[in-house]
Amino acid sequence: MRLRPRHLRARLTLWYVSVLAALLIFAWVGTCALLFFQMRNQIDSFSIQEIETVEGLFFFAPDGRLQLREDYHNHPQSKEVIDRFLEVLSPGGAVLLRNAKLRGQSLGGGPFRGEGVGGYSERSDRLPDGTRVRLVSRVHSLDGRPLLIRLAHSQEPLFSRLRELSAASLVVLPLVLGIAGFAGYGLARRALSPIEEMARRAQEITPDRLDARLPNENSEDELGQLARVFNHTLARLEKAFEQLRRFTSDASHELRTPLAMIRSVGEVGLQRDGTREEYRDMVGSMLEEVNRLTSLIDNLLTISRADSGHIHLHPAVIPVMDLAREATGLFEILMEEKSQRLVLEGDERAQVEGDRLFMRQAFVNIVHNAVKYSPVGETILVRVRNGDNRVIVEIQDHGPGIPFEDQTRVFDRFYRVDKARWRESGGAGLGLSIAKWAVEAHGGAITLNSEPNEGCLFRITLPAVRPLEPVG
Repeated sequence: MRLRPRHLRARLTLWYVSVLAALLIFAWVGTCALLFFQMRNQIDSFSIQEIETVEGLFFFAPDGRLQLREDYHNHPQSKEVIDRFLEVLSPGGAVLLRNAKLRGQSLGGGPFRGEGVGGYSERSDRLPDGTRVRLVSRVHSLDGRPLLIRLAHSQEPLFSRLRELSAASLVVLPLVLGIAGFAGYGLARRALSPIEEMARRAQEITPDRLDARLPNENSEDELGQLARVFNHTLARLEKAFEQLRRFTSDASHELRTPLAMIRSVGEVGLQRDGTREEYRDMVGSMLEEVNRLTSLIDNLLTISRADSGHIHLHPAVIPVMDLAREATGLFEILMEEKSQRLVLEGDERAQVEGDRLFMRQAFVNIVHNAVKYSPVGETILVRVRNGDNRVIVEIQDHGPGIPFEDQTRVFDRFYRVDKARWRESGGAGLGLSIAKWAVEAHGGAITLNSEPNEGCLFRITLPAVRPLEPVG
C-alpha cells in the first residue's frame, strides 16, 4: 500500500496542511489554557472578595454554635441565588458550619498544614458527589478563636464553556483545513508548473538536439537559477559532444590514412615480383607509416588521459635551460640536414616546478614545429629569461608564419594551417594541443605572435621557483 503521495505538489500540500493543522491545534490549546486560567483567576478573586465579606457576618450564638447573619440582603430572595459553597472548621478539623448548598458534604476534607495561614490558599478539588470546585481557604479569628474558612465555587460552568469551544473548533477546524488544502494545492501546482515545463522540455533534448534550452521566464528566482544552471550544463555538453564528434572524425581519418598506405604498399608488393631493393623500399615505406601511426596513437592516448584526468604529474624543480638543451638536442641531425642554426640563450638560474617528462614534451613539440617549418639555412632562436615571479621561454622561427585568422585555432586538435602539405610534414595536428595542455597543467600559459612570411614566436610563461641561496 502506497502511503506517500506520488506527486510533489500533493506532498507539498499535505505538508502545508499538516503544519497548518499543528499550528491551529497549538493555538487552540493555548487559547483554551489561557481562557481557563483567566476564568479560574476570576473565580479566585471573586471567592477572596466573598471570604472578606462573610468574615464580618460570623458570630457565636449563646449556645456556642457558630452562626452566619443573612439579614444584610436587601431582598429575601437574594440569598437563594448565592452560588457558593461555605464551610468553617476548627483548627482540629471539627466542622463548625456548612451552608445548605453543600448538602452535608465535606468541602476539601481535613485541614492540611499551613492552610490559610498568613494569606489565602487556592486549590482545585472535588466534592464527594463529583462536582469540581475552586476552593479558597483563610484562617480568621473570631472572639479570640481561630476559624478556618473555606469558600468554593463550582468549576462546572468553566468546563462546560471549554467543551462548547472544543465542539465549535471541531466543526471549524476541518473546514479551515479543507479550504487551506484546496488553496495550497492550487498554489503548489502553479509554483511547480515551470518545473513541469522544464521536465517536458528536458525530455525532448536528445544528442541531436543539444542546442535546445529550458524556458527561463524569471532568472532572478530559484527556478530561474535552476534553469540557468541547467542551460549552462547543456551548453557545456553541447560543446563537449561537438568536440567529441570532431575528435572522433579526425582521429578516424588520421588512423585510416596510414593504414590505407600500409595496405596499398602491401598489395602492390604482392601483385608483382620485385627485386630485393624494391622490397626493402616497400618495407621501409610501411615502417615509416607504422612509426607515424604509433606516434599518432601515443598522442591520442596522451590527450585522452589528459581529458579524463588520469595523468598524475610528478613535480620537481627543473632548470629551464637544461630542459631547453634536452629538447633542442633531439633535432641536431635534422637541423644539420637543413643547414639550420640554433641559438640558445638565457638565464641559467631560471627554474620552474613541474613534471619533467611533460614539460620536455611541450618544448620538443614547439621546437619540432619551428624546425619543420623553417626554411633551409635559417636560424631558430630559443630564449629563456626571468620575469616577475615567472619564467618566460620564447621560441622563434623564420618560417612562412601563420595567418591571423588561423592563430586562434592552431592549438586545436587536428588543426593544420596548410592541410595540403600535412603528409609531407608528417604532422597530425596534435603537437601544439599537447604542448598547450602540458603548459596549462603547470599553471602556465602559451601564446603565439605571427605575421605572414615573418615566422612565428611562441611564448611560454610559467611560475618561477626562486633558486636557493648558497650557504656561506
